[in-house]
Amino acid sequence: MKNIFFLALFGLLLQFTNASAQEVGIGGGISNILVETEDGPIKIERIQDTSNVITGDFAKTSRPCPPFCIQPMKVADGVETYGERELIDFLKNKEGVLVDARTENWHLNGTIPSSVNIPYVEITQRMDELGCQKKENGWDCSKAKKIALYCNGPWCGQSPMAIKSLLREGYPASLMKYYRGGMQAWQALGLTVVEGSL
Repeated sequence: MKNIFFLALFGLLLQFTNASAQEVGIGGGISNILVETEDGPIKIERIQDTSNVITGDFAKTSRPCPPFCIQPMKVADGVETYGERELIDFLKNKEGVLVDARTENWHLNGTIPSSVNIPYVEITQRMDELGCQKKENGWDCSKAKKIALYCNGPWCGQSPMAIKSLLREGYPASLMKYYRGGMQAWQALGLTVVEGSL
């Protein structure tokens, strides 16, 4: 009799666990993470509608090259390339600053939660926001923060240009991560997007 009772209880618990689990998880046992933003905490998770499709700018598969040429996996020596899982770990573990290197108009239309918009055309003037100090003869990046940069996708050159500009100014390659997939891959996986802010 005891065995039947425990078996029934186990079945109920298993049913409850399965009902509360998300059908579309991130992976590695992670269904979502919470990140802090200026507007309060935001949950990053995948869209649960399994019939969801990408629409708008990121549904497009072909763009003229140049300027929209496919970027290499390795953007520069010493700069590690991240996929979505690595970027989610970066955010979950609060390892550094996530930089949306796109121009303001792209950022305002949608961005990854907790990212800071520093457009690639402004990044060398705003290195103080990344822990560097302006000196008479350039930048001192001895206290630079770990950063992950992204733009629109594998066909977008904005974050690669930002990374190369930072390297020229003395930012340590070992502190930079390149999320090559960008907004297109992020949205293709149904991950949370928020409206950008200035």
